[in-house]
Amino acid sequence: MNRIHYLFNNKKERVLSIYFTAGFPHLEDTILVMEAIQAGGADIIEIGVPYSDPIADGPTIQDSNKIALDNGMSMKVLFEQLKGFRAKIHIPVVLMGYLNPIIQFGMEDFCKKCKEVGIDGLIVPDLPMQQYLDEFKSLFEEYGLVNTFLISPQTSEKRIREIDENTDGFIYMVSSHAITGAKSGISEEQIIYFKRVQEMNLKNPRLIGFGISDAETFTTASRYSHGAIIGSAFIKTVKDSKNLSEDIKNYLQSVLKN
Repeated sequence: MNRIHYLFNNKKERVLSIYFTAGFPHLEDTILVMEAIQAGGADIIEIGVPYSDPIADGPTIQDSNKIALDNGMSMKVLFEQLKGFRAKIHIPVVLMGYLNPIIQFGMEDFCKKCKEVGIDGLIVPDLPMQQYLDEFKSLFEEYGLVNTFLISPQTSEKRIREIDENTDGFIYMVSSHAITGAKSGISEEQIIYFKRVQEMNLKNPRLIGFGISDAETFTTASRYSHGAIIGSAFIKTVKDSKNLSEDIKNYLQSVLKN
């Protein structure tokens, strides 16, 4: 069983997924950050593959992408770094990347490498669902990779149901129609959206992302979903850190406190 399926079969609430950019703040920090995320109590690790034009991301993650690329991070380097990580990391690991560099690498080669190192799933924000169904679904399944689609407050009920029908993992609920970035609290408008999707009784679990940054926003998001994804606020913690292992652990434990 895929680790993502196993997780959601066994944990129905307050699932915490943490996004970080591979090769940030330093090229060789990737595995260290992964170990610290796991030690801090997170349930899923989401590794961002740095890209020069990360359209869905705000200034904090864009900045981390530029630094990682300047450090020398690439798809090839990342897969080299990930060799053997399963000896230490037992929680699900997802790669988040944009379609263009994956296509340049070669989709089948990419999927094959993911399976070789032990990746459980993919998030490709700019992959159209029809292209996924027509060209890549069978490939993802062949290599045991769970694909995650994103929905937003602007996504129609019909589209959400289509995404739910063609998902076999979890749905990434973007909390607002905006780029990523830590916001101050969750608005009433967002709560209405969360409730609307919750009442659709989708078959797949949902994680809420964009604007989740602390215990309060994590707990609020978790009331209307199976948990949440933290990215920008975590990247800021990493960027300002003097001791990655300690600071990551302390930050995650502050988020997870009831």
